Amino acid sequence: MAGGSLTTGVVDQERAELYKGKVTWYVIIACIVAATGGSLFGYDVGISGGVTSMDDFLEEFFPAVYRQKQHAHENNYCKYDNQGLAAFTSSLYIAGLVASLIASPITRKYGRRASIIIGGSTFLIGSALNASAVNLTMLIFGRVMLGIGIGFGNQAIPLYLSEMAPTHMRGGLNMMFQVATTFGIFIANMVNFGTQKIKPWGWRLSLGLAAVPALLMTIGGIFLPETPNSLIERGLEERGRKLLEKIRGTGDVDAEFEDMVDASKLANSIKHPFRNILQRRYRPELVMAIVMPTSQILTGINSILFYAPVLFQSMGFGGDASLYSSALTGGVLACSTFISIATVDKLGRRVLLISGGIQMIICQVIVAIILGVKFGDNQELSKGYSILVVVVVCLFVVAFGWSWGPLGWTVPSEIFPLEIRSAGQSITVSVNLFFTFVIAQAFLALLCSFKFGIFLFFAGWITLMTIFVVLFLPETKGIPIEEMSFMWRKHWFWKSILPVNTSQ
Repeated sequence: MAGGSLTTGVVDQERAELYKGKVTWYVIIACIVAATGGSLFGYDVGISGGVTSMDDFLEEFFPAVYRQKQHAHENNYCKYDNQGLAAFTSSLYIAGLVASLIASPITRKYGRRASIIIGGSTFLIGSALNASAVNLTMLIFGRVMLGIGIGFGNQAIPLYLSEMAPTHMRGGLNMMFQVATTFGIFIANMVNFGTQKIKPWGWRLSLGLAAVPALLMTIGGIFLPETPNSLIERGLEERGRKLLEKIRGTGDVDAEFEDMVDASKLANSIKHPFRNILQRRYRPELVMAIVMPTSQILTGINSILFYAPVLFQSMGFGGDASLYSSALTGGVLACSTFISIATVDKLGRRVLLISGGIQMIICQVIVAIILGVKFGDNQELSKGYSILVVVVVCLFVVAFGWSWGPLGWTVPSEIFPLEIRSAGQSITVSVNLFFTFVIAQAFLALLCSFKFGIFLFFAGWITLMTIFVVLFLPETKGIPIEEMSFMWRKHWFWKSILPVNTSQ
């Protein structure tokens, strides 16, 4: 058996070269089923923008916005600036933020599957409420239930994928979550295509079909195996060992099992993981739990995906054309994620994040210049410039799809030691949903105030976060999940921050 004693309550030696095993079909199928939960988040992001641009929906729930939209003289950038409409979109994310914090102790105590099942069930309830809504209160309550589902799902699924995947394939398998998210967005756009023509209840069908991915996630959660890390953490070492042998396709799992047992001993000695994560020895993980999801949202991607139909209508595209354009961006995002899956475990996380950041900056600046020069109040873009805007937006989406899209979830989910893993992932999800809420609530007002400058605003943030990656994010490719602590102690900056005594 690979040796190693628990001297300070942590995995105290590097055993990555001793890890055995291969990628088994059992792992691949489990990861695909679990990752379908990402489609909940994606479907909602895609469906919300389309529904909020449908006249039947606006006339029933937001008549003021509907009347505003009809005024041809209205400022192009301000057609949809209404806080009630923004609240419909963003109420989900505050509910998700709170739910992700509640999900942390449940995920830790009862396992990853429990949170996946709870997430799918509540999302199912929310989709039913939204589809049958007769007033704004019912509509918002349905959104809150959807938010609870997303909070639980986003907290548990990336952890599940990182723990099930073998080290050399962790990046690619973890990105199944983002693949499901992007396909959820694309499918939502396709659904909006069809339902916008169904008068006057097409929007109900759009919102109600969210039940399909919720059902898949709930049923999948019932039949999925628990992760070996979670079983061992809960004292079920023999079951954990048998499952580990099954998912690795070999009985020679001594080194990996030893690391899990060592990590679980420390995890079980810590009763308050949220308090512990504030300790100095977890400073790098805490910073990444905050910076990575914040940066992912401040690329501006959610604004483009939430409000793509609204955004393109504001630029003078017709109703159908705007939905076609947003469907195109959704399809591009779904396909571009496969670039990341194919390269992340070869090129590494840093290369993709930096190259994607540079391409996104260039695209945001180009769109800002086009809109600043060629687009203003009571003007419409010419056909040529409209096509150019869509092309550049697609190039932006491609860059996001291979970089910050999947890696904004992958990197945080793989860096936390077991004792703070559920708390760390909850912080990641909470921060992501908080900034998603802020941007969703503020975007239409920012668009109205900043006009084309909104794209320069996001370009500035992308510049800062690309510099952050260059300076402060070490490469995590090929490092076992239970041995990440060694990585921080080798980094030029973090080694000066971390205490010599690991108990601090």
